[in-house]
Amino acid sequence: MRRIKILPILAALLCSISISAQSTPKYIFYYIGDGMGFGAVSLARAYNSMVLNSDTLITMMQFPVASIVTTHSASSGVTDSAAAGTALATGVKTKNGMLGMDADSVAVTSIATQLKAKGYGIGLVTTVAPDDATPGAFYAHVPNRGMFYEIGCQAASSGFDFIAGANLRGLRDKNTGDTTDLLEVFERNGVSVVRGIEAVSSAPHSKILMLNTSTEYDNEVGLRIDSLPGVLTLPAMTRTCLDFLKAKSPDAFFMMVEGGSIDHAAHANDAATLIHEMDGFDKALAIAFNFYKQHPDETLIIVTADHETGGLGIGNRTISYRIEPQYLQYPSISKDRFVEYSKALLRSRSIIEWEDIKKYLTEEIGLYESIPVSDDDNEAIKDSFEKMLSLRAEGDMEGAYTAAGKFVDAVFGAVSHVSGIDWTTNAHTGAMVPVFAVGVGAEYFSPMHDNTQLPALIRQFTGITE
Repeated sequence: MRRIKILPILAALLCSISISAQSTPKYIFYYIGDGMGFGAVSLARAYNSMVLNSDTLITMMQFPVASIVTTHSASSGVTDSAAAGTALATGVKTKNGMLGMDADSVAVTSIATQLKAKGYGIGLVTTVAPDDATPGAFYAHVPNRGMFYEIGCQAASSGFDFIAGANLRGLRDKNTGDTTDLLEVFERNGVSVVRGIEAVSSAPHSKILMLNTSTEYDNEVGLRIDSLPGVLTLPAMTRTCLDFLKAKSPDAFFMMVEGGSIDHAAHANDAATLIHEMDGFDKALAIAFNFYKQHPDETLIIVTADHETGGLGIGNRTISYRIEPQYLQYPSISKDRFVEYSKALLRSRSIIEWEDIKKYLTEEIGLYESIPVSDDDNEAIKDSFEKMLSLRAEGDMEGAYTAAGKFVDAVFGAVSHVSGIDWTTNAHTGAMVPVFAVGVGAEYFSPMHDNTQLPALIRQFTGITE
């Protein structure tokens, strides 16, 4: 019996010896697809193969290691991004809503902070706000993820070399609306706050916070499907960060790259927008993969997700045993933009005819012409539209806005149904998520892990001791 008990200990010891004896990765890329579950990866693979007719797999599926990660938080089987980001950044479980702290509100240290202390250059890139949960987990310690001013101040004092994202949410006091001193805090910490890629080269300081060129939206740089002019994109931000770190810290660096808008698309149950965001994530990942091919013995790339969003299923009751992803190429606007359009119609008080709306749905979404609409979906779209107008005519604008939401859901539900996919929720799920890896130490990601074990492995590879 004693021998049997000793075997797991010996196995763990041998694994530790093996890891410590291998080469230390000089360049570490940590890609996090926010909300990117197996459904999102499967849909991206199907679209790439069936619509784009590509013989090459999407980038993450070209990696030699693929496995599974569990995502529960300390307070729930369904995590939020703050708790999941904290686990991925620090290796510690915490309660939903908490950032960079354990469940007892004690600050915990991220691998980025520890690697910075070892001389690595550090870059964080996201399509959402740089003070959002996932990037914030790598530098902030707050009991509530909504403490944007405090999170921003901690970004300024983190010492990280390059951070990029949409906009800072702590520039105004959320209670009074007054301008805060957050920009001055960055200046005092020697961080240049710039807007757009072109401004990076002329920044006066050696540390950069690069924000979006547009100040219209705080929460994301702009969804790719909406083709907003001049905004940042994840591939462009990734390339800029990589070039910056190669010049400033050529011997060793760590990059976290988040596809944050994957989560936004999945929350909205917007399949076409999800495909566009997955494409941007894949193109950003290809930049790191090309770097790896030039430095295969010095580079480690890890791809995972903080959680799954939307409960995306491949296959549905509408077209059983089929998937038709080709219909996802026709929508030209996101669900978010369509919501704005619908509410603007209500506010205008102009006469709205069904045929005009149907024409718009054809031109902007592709319904009725490029995308077939079933009788059931057509009835749902038309009924919800008429209900919206009826409430407006009665002077019930609040009810009309609620009905507008149902109208929008009916429109985008029709796209999902005919495409052969469906959703279980507008929120997160407790589903496990994928992990892919290539490079130095990638083989150690092959067993199933909890999300806390991913940063633990990075610590072992780089000789970080707690």
